[in-house]
This record gives sequence, structure tokens and C-alpha cells, in this order.
Amino acid sequence: MVPFLVFLAVLVVIALIVGGMYNGLVQLKVRADNAWSDIDIQLKRRHDLIPNLVETVKGYASHEKDTFENVARYRSAAMAATSADDRAQAEGQLTQALRGLLAVAEAYPELKANEQFMSLQGQLSDLEDALQNSRRYFNAVVRDLNTKIQSFPTNIIAGMFNFQQRQFFEIADPTERAVPAVKF
Repeated sequence: MVPFLVFLAVLVVIALIVGGMYNGLVQLKVRADNAWSDIDIQLKRRHDLIPNLVETVKGYASHEKDTFENVARYRSAAMAATSADDRAQAEGQLTQALRGLLAVAEAYPELKANEQFMSLQGQLSDLEDALQNSRRYFNAVVRDLNTKIQSFPTNIIAGMFNFQQRQFFEIADPTERAVPAVKF
């Protein structure tokens, strides 16, 4: 009877350990989904703000047609992207197009003095900060999830229950990684 109780106790301990590892993986997966949702919300807000910004700049710089078309094209591509990799790449292109739009705005002092433009630019800046924070959190959760999926003995449980590693939200465009040159 004693060997049976010892065997039963060992099985219970093993089941608790496996259950704890499984629950840890599930918790990280849910956190990663939640973090991606936060990024998605910030991107939606950004996509909604862009047409207003473009229209405001267009009123002052109507001859900058290529810039406006690039912003519209990259915004559409970013909204249509579904995977994390495609989304990251499309958002990088959209960020570059927005930088071009804001560079156009710099050439028009009357636009820079426009209250609506200043408000939209401030909102965009706030959104970019929130988006950066969301991406940073997402990448931290993905790092933790991927580490657990690759670490022993959790990797055995991850394999049994088909947990997959996630991709980080990374900058795909090498020009965005470049350090800007400061000229005096």
C-alpha cells in the first residue's frame, strides 16, 4: 500500500508541475495576444489620424502629390497587412512616408502656425509614443514566451500542446535603424 501511495504522490507532483508549466505558457500566450491587440489599437488610431493630417497639409502644399500618394498607399498597405512581419514592414514604410509628409510641412511656415496642423502633429507624436511603448511591451512578452518555449523542460510541454514562437515587432527598413547625423 505504501509503494502505491508514493507512486500516487509522485504522479500528483508531476501533474502539478506539468500543469504549472502549461499554465505559464498559456498566460504568456494570452499576454502576447493582448499586447498585439494594444499595438493594433494604436495603429488603428494612427491610421484614422493620417487622412486628417494629409488633408491639412494638402491645403497648403497641393503640388506635393507624390508625398500624399505615398502616405495613402502605405496607409492602405499597413491596414491590409495581417501577419506580424507584414505589419511591421508596412508600418515602417508608412512611418517613412509620414516623415516625408512632415518634412513637406516644414517648408511652409504658415502651415506650421496652423492650429489644426499643430494639434494633429501633437496627436501623431503622442500616438507614436504610445505605439513605441506598446511595441516594447509586446517584444518583452514575446521574449518571455519564446524563452519558455525553448527552455527545458517547458519546451516538452510547448511541443506537446503546439505552442509556437512569435516574431518580434522589428524595424525592417535599415534606414530607420540609422543614427541621424547631427550637423552644426
